[in-house]
Amino acid sequence: MSSEPRSPHVTGLLYGVAAYGWWGFVAVYFRLVGHVPAPEILAHRIVWSVLVLAIIVAAKNRWSSIRDVLRSRRMVLYLVVSTVLIAVNWFVFIWSVASGNLLQASLGYYINPLVNVLFGYAFLGERLRTAEKVSVAIAALSVAWLTWSVGTVPWISLILAVTFALYGLVRKLARVPSLEGLTIETTILLPLAGGYLAWLAVAGKIAFGAIDLRTDILLSLAGIITALPLLWFAHAVQRLRLATVGVLQYISPTIQFLFAVFLFHEPFGHERFVAFAFIWLALAVYSGSNLLLARRGIAVPAPEPEP
Repeated sequence: MSSEPRSPHVTGLLYGVAAYGWWGFVAVYFRLVGHVPAPEILAHRIVWSVLVLAIIVAAKNRWSSIRDVLRSRRMVLYLVVSTVLIAVNWFVFIWSVASGNLLQASLGYYINPLVNVLFGYAFLGERLRTAEKVSVAIAALSVAWLTWSVGTVPWISLILAVTFALYGLVRKLARVPSLEGLTIETTILLPLAGGYLAWLAVAGKIAFGAIDLRTDILLSLAGIITALPLLWFAHAVQRLRLATVGVLQYISPTIQFLFAVFLFHEPFGHERFVAFAFIWLALAVYSGSNLLLARRGIAVPAPEPEP
């Protein structure tokens, strides 16, 4: 007896949970290759991503779409800017995991949706609803508290939140689909990444092929790890309301938070607990407001895929 086919909503939920869950678990991957210098990990991520994305683009017959993007100087200029932003974001995240600062990284991705709201107001002229003003104010209070109580600015959190928010802003202005955009961005970075790996090889400083087979396999998986959740995210967005996807986006920083505290045993004193409590309150206000709007049939902003 054949089972009933899943509804588009259930399928979308599965894709969404898989995508954001994957982006949360990717911290473990970068921890496993933490013995490799962060710049080399980033270079491998770029090189292997280009290969995997090229295969996906060919399978989906999207080369013509990429050519259309490349014909527009405006789109290319936007993508050059987004390329710099995503490279900085990737590097800081990789370094944060390797250096034992995943807790700060998770805080950055919690803050990110609220930074998106602020940038929409500052650069796109979007009006802030009362709930959004309250959420942004609480998030700012969280950062101020953490800076005052710990004595240092949580720069990892702020860099990740700001670069990813700027990345989303630039990509929104460019209006380039995710697959085509990421393919072009990684291709722009390919000469630098490939040249850096070649220099490391000539200098005898490259980790790939010099440590063990396990390291080589993990580094070569960087492309799949980057591209696969992007496809799942695209399938989720096609099947789910944006408000639902907006709630799902907190899965990845939550997983990162849990790994940082319970698996990697990063320090989590009362100062950081208070800061996270403020952020969770801000996100509860923000997400609750979006869900109420969605129930009334009012459009809510679409989240960007994770980097």
